[in-house]
Amino acid sequence: MTTETAPAKPEYKVVGTRPIRHDGADKVTGKAVYGTDLNLPGMLWGKVLRSPHAHARIESIDTSKAESHPEVRAVATFRDLANVEDRIEEVGEDVYTSMKYIRDNILASDKALYKGHAIAAVAASSPHAAEEALDLIEVEYEPLKPVTDVESALAPDAAILHDHMTTASLGDDSPTGTNIASHQQFILGDIAVGFEQADVIVEREFRTKSVHQGYIEPQNATADWNSDGKVTIWCSSQGHFGIRDTAATVLGIPVSQIKVVPLEIGGGFGGKLASYLQPVSAVLSRKSGSPVKMYMTRAEVLEASGPTSGSHVRVKIGVTNEGKITAAEGYLAFEAGAYPGSPIGGATACMFSPYDIENVHIDGYDVVTNKPKTTAYRAPGAPLGALGVETVIDEICGILGIEATEFRMLNAAREGTRRVDGVVNGKIGMVETVEAVRSHPHFSQPLGESEGKLRGRGLAFGFWRNNAGPSNVVAGVTPDGKVTLNEGSVDVGGSRPAVAQQLAEVLGIPVTDVNPQVMDTDSIGYTSNTGGSGVAYKTGWAAYEAAQDIKRQLIERAAVIWETDSDNVEYDDAILRHKSDPELSIAFKDIAPSLNATGGPVVGRGSVNPMRGVGGSYAANLVDLEVDPETGKVDILRFTAFQDVGTAVHPSYVEGQIQGGAVQGIGWALNEEYYMSDDGEMLNATLLDYRMPTSLDVPMIEAVIVEVPNPGHPFGVRGVGEANIVPPLAAIANAIHDATGVQLDELPMNPASIVKALNSKKTS
Repeated sequence: MTTETAPAKPEYKVVGTRPIRHDGADKVTGKAVYGTDLNLPGMLWGKVLRSPHAHARIESIDTSKAESHPEVRAVATFRDLANVEDRIEEVGEDVYTSMKYIRDNILASDKALYKGHAIAAVAASSPHAAEEALDLIEVEYEPLKPVTDVESALAPDAAILHDHMTTASLGDDSPTGTNIASHQQFILGDIAVGFEQADVIVEREFRTKSVHQGYIEPQNATADWNSDGKVTIWCSSQGHFGIRDTAATVLGIPVSQIKVVPLEIGGGFGGKLASYLQPVSAVLSRKSGSPVKMYMTRAEVLEASGPTSGSHVRVKIGVTNEGKITAAEGYLAFEAGAYPGSPIGGATACMFSPYDIENVHIDGYDVVTNKPKTTAYRAPGAPLGALGVETVIDEICGILGIEATEFRMLNAAREGTRRVDGVVNGKIGMVETVEAVRSHPHFSQPLGESEGKLRGRGLAFGFWRNNAGPSNVVAGVTPDGKVTLNEGSVDVGGSRPAVAQQLAEVLGIPVTDVNPQVMDTDSIGYTSNTGGSGVAYKTGWAAYEAAQDIKRQLIERAAVIWETDSDNVEYDDAILRHKSDPELSIAFKDIAPSLNATGGPVVGRGSVNPMRGVGGSYAANLVDLEVDPETGKVDILRFTAFQDVGTAVHPSYVEGQIQGGAVQGIGWALNEEYYMSDDGEMLNATLLDYRMPTSLDVPMIEAVIVEVPNPGHPFGVRGVGEANIVPPLAAIANAIHDATGVQLDELPMNPASIVKALNSKKTS
């Protein structure tokens, strides 16, 4: 028998350290400029008129009275937007939809499809005047019956949202008259054979509600359309190039006519990838001749920007008596909201990916409903798939009497395992994540007891595939021996230092000598959205290439100084040396002042699109909680979150991302939901009633970093922002089951649902 040893982890000087973030001083002193901080000379204020109906045909829109208001300078409707082609575009994190649908979500044309749907907009000299003018716009509606959940939308007698929509299914389109926008299917092996081999088969179904990302800063945009036909848009988004491209399409102008300036962003989690106000503010600016500023209220954010999907999920798993999974089947129907494009792809690709299963069959359905169009939310779709898989596995472990980590280790995905989406795993960290759980003190420490309360422990695993995309970095050496780093990735969660660290590692200089800045769309090359846990991976790689470019140029400059060939010069740890004359050397800081004299400024460039090397991340959550059997209240006692991140470039921010995903998962599991009336109104559109967890609701989350370096990246980076929101829903459900003996199959698992389940258990 041979024992395999893992290769030694590379020793880095900058990667893996915890420097102070470059934008920290501006953030803590209030100097950082966010979307609503911007004020321009002569600026007007824009407001949006929104539909009071969840589903209605728009018969007419009369804006004449609003236009005659003395303080109103412009009014906009869908007629001011371009008649776009009905082509499919990516709107963020593997979510796609038609450009016509995107346009109609910005300003409705023929139908209002959710309460809060934007119908028209005005620009006035003050916010109050703009609000008054909204009341002067006359809209005639023909109210229609709404469908507010996925199962109602699939009913035979369901109201149809889009008269001409067909179901894109396995390469074919079905007839019209459906709310199913698409059907995707993944098949691996033969599940009929797999279930025949099984000794135990467990099948369960689950239902979840819509939840919102819950970012602090509301959606915003300020636009200034110049007399030369060029428009500048300032906004807080997760991808200013994506905003530019969408705005150009729906406005009907070339992308070269639009400059989008990224401002600081107060959270996004996928929810700030889509365009809402940017094209509207641009139209109002064009029509008024003045800059126009717009922002959403909190109620508008909840009612009219994209949450993630409510869902109906069914999972069936077969295993042998020894615990080997022989077959797995999944059915998922996700709410897309008003227009197609739910995160069904993330769920189907990830739900069974922690495991090596020969026979898998998954059907996923993208279903439109009369709710706001869904957008991405941190590992889009994957938490809902994992909820079904991990709770069924927990039940199987109980039936077979197999300890939970033993079952995971027996079935763990490894290098070479083929996933159901066809991908063959490279080097992955599922086994190492299981081992990290086993070796942690939380795993072995007794749960303890509490008088009058029921205590339980839950475990769940999850997977996120991570994404990349095009990215661009330009870095210049300054005469004082420092480096300016211009990047195109919006910094949502500390990516400035993570990118700067990778450049500094190559050059052998302190990261404090790097000045990272996020540039506007005219000042840097195209860079894809900040999402999919991709920035440290793709933009870090672009910074690596830019640093290598700088090294090559510095070697050439030293060769000029020493009158030799560049092949005779080497660069190591910020020192240039003559290979055959060791007395000739010069430091990075010392050569910097002479660069102009030896050929001009040194500017390094890095442009990448590293799609093939992306490595997925595995995560696990171990949670202890107690349930009050009288009230159903759940208190989280201890929460340990594990994640394979590849290489932790900045461990402090890695830990923060892991903790953030865990807390959002706790809220999703226990409290958060869109509480809808029968006529399609969201009844809890405030942060008082939409119950996100606060610091009083969660314990300190312990983050355990697992590092299995990704061979597809220069520094082994995988991604960290999303994988850890995948397991919490199932981990908490499993812990509640351990505490109470009841398995909940609906989210949120709030006190009322727990009391109901306990009472049903007593009477059964």
